[in-house]
Amino acid sequence: MITRTVTPSESGKRLHRYLRNLMPNLPLGQIYKMIDQGKVKVNGKRKKQDYELAAGDELLLYIEETQYGEASIGQKKAKYVGVNANIDVVYEDDQLLVAMKPAGMLTHPDQTDQKDTLINRVHAYLYKKGELDSPLFMPATANRLDRNTSGLVLIGKTAGMLHQLNQWIQKHELEKYYVTVVEGRLAGEGELTGALVRDEKANRSRVAGARDAAEETKSATTRYRALSDANGYSLIEVELVSGRTHQIRTHFQSIGHPLLGDVKYGGKIFAGINHQLLHAWRIVMPDGREFRAPLPPLLKRTVDKLGLTGV
Repeated sequence: MITRTVTPSESGKRLHRYLRNLMPNLPLGQIYKMIDQGKVKVNGKRKKQDYELAAGDELLLYIEETQYGEASIGQKKAKYVGVNANIDVVYEDDQLLVAMKPAGMLTHPDQTDQKDTLINRVHAYLYKKGELDSPLFMPATANRLDRNTSGLVLIGKTAGMLHQLNQWIQKHELEKYYVTVVEGRLAGEGELTGALVRDEKANRSRVAGARDAAEETKSATTRYRALSDANGYSLIEVELVSGRTHQIRTHFQSIGHPLLGDVKYGGKIFAGINHQLLHAWRIVMPDGREFRAPLPPLLKRTVDKLGLTGV
C-alpha cells in the first residue's frame, strides 16, 4: 500500500493523469482499472478518473511496494547545477508567473541551445525558492516567443493554472498585444486574415495562395493599430488573435510592410539591426488582470531615433 500527498504545484491535475505520471510504466488501461475497482482512494474515498486533485489531498494506492517501484521507474529527475536562475519577473503569485523574455533567448530548448533558455531559467529559479515540489508536474509556458522576439511569457506554476491559461488561449479569451516598427506608412486600424503555410525545413511561413491548395494551411488573424509614422517607418500595436509561428512577420510582409530589420521576411537592415524588433508588451487576462512590459533598450532607442511616438 502506497500513500502520497498532492503538492501545491500538482493541484488541478486530473486523477488519471496524475497516476499516469506517477507510474509511467503502467498501461493507461490498468490505471483506469485501478480507479474503477477502488484501488485508488483520495482522502479515504473513491473518485472518478477525471477528479481534479487539490493540494493536500491524500492518495492511497492499493498496490504492492515492489510493483509500485517497477511502475514508477522513469520519473524525471530535475537537475539545475550550473543553470542560470536569473529571470525578469513581471508578476508572480502561488499559481502564475509572468516573466519578460529578452530578445536572443529561446523560450524552450532546441537543437541549438539545450540549457540557457527561459523555461530552464524559470525551473532553476523556482527550484532555488523551494517551489519545484514535484517530479510529476513541471511549470510550463502557455505562450511561446521566437528567439529574437522579446516580452511577456505566461508560466503556469500549477497544473490547474497551466490548464486554465491554455483554455483561455485556445478560446481566444486572452488578449495579447505586441509593439513593432514596420517599413512604410501605416495609418488607422486593420485586420489581416490570410491563412498561413509552414515550411519547417526553411523555418519560414507564408500566406497561402492558390498554389497551396494541396498544402496544410492554418487560419490566422492579426489586428493592428498604427500609433505614429516618421522617416519612412511606422510604430504599430498588434493584437495577435491566433498564435501561429511567425504570424505577425508573415502578415506584414504580405501587405508590403515588413518589420524593420527582419531580413528573413523582406525587411531591410537598419543601423546594424538585422532581426525583427517585436515586443510582446501587454497581456489582458479574462479575469481582468493586465500585465505590461516596458520596451527593451534596443527597441526604445530605435523608436526614439526614428522620431516615433505613441507607447
